[in-house]
Amino acid sequence: MGPAVLFYAIPAFVLLVIAEWYYSYKEQKALYETKDAFSSMALGIGNVISGFGSKVLVFGVFFLVYKFRVYTLDASLWWVWVLAFFGDDFSYYWFHRSSHHIRFFWASHVVHHTSERYNLAAALRQTWTGNFTGSFVFWLWMPFVGFHPLMVMLLQQVSLIYQFWIHTETIKKMPAPFEFIFNTPSHHRVHHATNLQYLDRNHAGILIIWDRMFGTFQPEEERPVYGLTKNVNTFNPVRIAFHEWVNLVRDVKRGKSLSNGAKYLWNPPGWSHDGSTKTAHEMRKENKIIASVERE
Repeated sequence: MGPAVLFYAIPAFVLLVIAEWYYSYKEQKALYETKDAFSSMALGIGNVISGFGSKVLVFGVFFLVYKFRVYTLDASLWWVWVLAFFGDDFSYYWFHRSSHHIRFFWASHVVHHTSERYNLAAALRQTWTGNFTGSFVFWLWMPFVGFHPLMVMLLQQVSLIYQFWIHTETIKKMPAPFEFIFNTPSHHRVHHATNLQYLDRNHAGILIIWDRMFGTFQPEEERPVYGLTKNVNTFNPVRIAFHEWVNLVRDVKRGKSLSNGAKYLWNPPGWSHDGSTKTAHEMRKENKIIASVERE
């Protein structure tokens, strides 16, 4: 049931991409680059194909955990769905935040950030390896406490469908109450930006309240610059899908010790044993020191 909902949304996604593409062309907004957009769609197709196998794996694990549940939450009760919604969105926040702070998870998630354009097509730019690397572990607590696996997987798809529309520059700001509670194009533009103050911010799925609560919220101020701090410079979907895994294996090997190898896997992206590359935190710290010296 969960995967099917997303599958049926795909035609609407494609039509909206075409509509935004036409608007960009008509108004000369330069929101799209043709090769980039086709790369995004190819990666989206690959995600759907890989999803057939991975969703079976995830459902099997969820159902196994559900067998040992501590309680049974009746899906016919409205309040159970409300709890499940908040539970799913909370889980997504921590999955997404971890995907930016643990390089093993970043190797899959980075695919979504490789476009240097921000448009609805970029929403389709999804990983081919996410579930196979265990990203679903952030939701395991839900079937354990009694939410049915189908409910959990359905809400995961609802979250992904919601997040499609926030990948656009055509919507500047939503009304203030909406901006305060929900994830919006403005909030998510920050998340996709490489500007130093924007790195690793706004990890929300549907509700931006988690970022406000846990200190990762950043409002959109200066114009975002999209992509990666070091862009992949390719439109080849296979290279985009696996480039960071190749880089990760290379870095683990050059670490020259089990300790450094483990740190390359579990430390934030940009960490290096010899200081040749920097994490977002290190870059911010270095920038503060430079700014402090310049003020003196």
